Amino acid sequence: MKILFVLTSHDKLGDTGKKTGFWVEEFASPYYKLLDKGADITIATPKGGAAPIDPSSDAPDAATAATDRFNNDAVAKDKIANTKVLADMDPDDFDAVFYPGGHGPLWDLTKNKNSIALIEKFNSQEKPIAFVCHAPAVLKDVKNADGTRLVKGKKVTGFSNSEESAVGLSEVVPFLLENMLIENGASYSNTDDWAPYAIQDGNLITGQNPASSELVAEKLLASLN
Repeated sequence: MKILFVLTSHDKLGDTGKKTGFWVEEFASPYYKLLDKGADITIATPKGGAAPIDPSSDAPDAATAATDRFNNDAVAKDKIANTKVLADMDPDDFDAVFYPGGHGPLWDLTKNKNSIALIEKFNSQEKPIAFVCHAPAVLKDVKNADGTRLVKGKKVTGFSNSEESAVGLSEVVPFLLENMLIENGASYSNTDDWAPYAIQDGNLITGQNPASSELVAEKLLASLN
């Protein structure tokens, strides 16, 4: 199993003066779930080099067994500090792609041509494409071979409007993920705020929030076996 993880290179939270990036739990939980099953994982970002960690996701109240493991894992930390350049990645070299969330992807990966082309290629090859929390936002301009939106008519989830409101960032983000998915024709659903929830529709796997990251990894793993 060769799996590509795509992380954000963006570290500015709008005009707030605060930092953002990727959410540690949404990387760490799937990373270890897949790694422990023998997966060969490559990590890439638009700019390459160090992927920015959202400081909020590194706080004690966001800690999980997976984040604790990451914090003590020199190999994984080195991978995050030295990510590959996304433009250099070839979908033919991988069996699946996974996008962890955090607010960062809303700014860079949603309009990154390399990311869009990469997902479109994976999808055309009917390989698993998986996203959690804010990461489904990167599907915004992704299309099928016939030019229709990839999410049109697909069952998806992602960070809900009520969760965005709860973290006080509804006015900061470039767009609301739930609204975008619905506007693009997706059949969007969600469960209670912060509860685990993941959906699979064909090769497309999406999870609602940080608590859903392990569920997404389990569905991804099942798709590869």
